[in-house]
Amino acid sequence: MRKISTIKTTYSEEELVVLLKEKNETAFNYLYDNYSGALYGVVLRIVLSKEYTEEVIQDVFVKVWNSIYQYDTSKGRFYTWMINIARNTAIDYLKSKGFKNELKNQTLPDFVYNSTKLSVSSTTDFIGFNKVLEGLELDKQELINLAYYQGFTQIEISEKLKIPLGTVKTKMRNALIKLRELLKEFQ
Repeated sequence: MRKISTIKTTYSEEELVVLLKEKNETAFNYLYDNYSGALYGVVLRIVLSKEYTEEVIQDVFVKVWNSIYQYDTSKGRFYTWMINIARNTAIDYLKSKGFKNELKNQTLPDFVYNSTKLSVSSTTDFIGFNKVLEGLELDKQELINLAYYQGFTQIEISEKLKIPLGTVKTKMRNALIKLRELLKEFQ
């Protein structure tokens, strides 16, 4: 009689983290197959270019693989941890000297013709998050958009909106608290 081996096709977050800490390549493939779409959406909203997003996504998964030991279950979900890595990697990429030089070196016609691809007002909602954001007041939506989708720091938001830094911090904190409440309704 032949023994049939079954390969597990789904993992809980806890199982996945344990396997990744063991440097299990099957778990890493599962991670990529099941999370790359959502992380791609987060990065694309910040980087605004499919070409650059693909570069950043590779960096994100390398960082997840290399820094999995830094993940702490008591501080939040694994998925949230990965989104933060994706967001920070995308923002770092935008602020990198190489990226800025590449934008400067584009010929004018290329930049003009690609302007729709680089537009901030994308109507695509990658992970259904726009519905959740609609539950926030407009000023809080703007703060979340500036900070998480456009990569502004709180100081830059303060300067852009011409409001005190303390006000930005307070409104951002209140927006995140309200957002957490709204997200609980979707779980």
